[in-house]
Amino acid sequence: MMKTRLPPLGTLRTFHAVAGCLSFKGAAQQLNVSATAVSHQIRLLESELECRVFERSAQGVSLTEEGHLLYAGTQNAFSSLEDAVTKIGLARQPPALTVTTTSNFLTNWLVPRLADFNEQFPHIDVHLHTSVERMNLKQRTVDVAIRYRETAERDLHSTLLYEDRFIVVASPKLALSRPEDLHRVMLLHVQNRHVPADTPDWDNWKKKYGPYNLNTARGLHFSDETHALQAAVAGHGAVIASKLLVDDLVARGVLVAPFELTLPGGNYYLVTLEETANRPEIVALRAWMLNLLQP
Repeated sequence: MMKTRLPPLGTLRTFHAVAGCLSFKGAAQQLNVSATAVSHQIRLLESELECRVFERSAQGVSLTEEGHLLYAGTQNAFSSLEDAVTKIGLARQPPALTVTTTSNFLTNWLVPRLADFNEQFPHIDVHLHTSVERMNLKQRTVDVAIRYRETAERDLHSTLLYEDRFIVVASPKLALSRPEDLHRVMLLHVQNRHVPADTPDWDNWKKKYGPYNLNTARGLHFSDETHALQAAVAGHGAVIASKLLVDDLVARGVLVAPFELTLPGGNYYLVTLEETANRPEIVALRAWMLNLLQP
């Protein structure tokens, strides 16, 4: 069977533009050519096909039966070409990874370690996002979420990164050594904690460790853990905080953990969609975090 000879690509591109707007003038504007050039390309196409693809009338332009057939073909063809060109362009760009998490985790753990990630994976372009709202990964506006929960999310690919505990920390200037010393310092409170359900606050600390007559109503109240930690660093009082988020401050000596006592916390999970869990850049981030959090 003799192979069908296709019309010149330029005539098909012009036809596709005219068919899309049913206007020679509109197609000429899209293609940045003159209306005369558009007419010439359509005449050449009809000559090649030996049939008319448009009906011209005082009312405008319409597709013939053959024109409808050809337009269905050009829609598929040019859509596939556009997808291919887009993929080629994306393949030449560095892989991008958008990560969402809480501002506390970002500020106190992730940002101080990003230089190491960038050194190990300089080809991955990381975009960081924080929100008090739970991001819906299925909307695909972000690739990965670092979430603080008590249990994994069954409808998503969840990797346990760290099992958290809460500890009391304060400036070394306050010289705390036993729970009874809490009577003489300001208590710093972090409000609106929802995980774990048994909130790690001063009331629960008092019930478990005392002192029995500690006045837990007094002190300063914060809606953000990072701000409470800043107040503790400044020597304003003691705060119950996530061990993970204060480890760096304790290691640097700006805060101390005077008691070997803890309250239960939640878990940090790296969460993504099942279908994207094995993307190379997500695999790299997951392995890097696990290496640091579960050495």
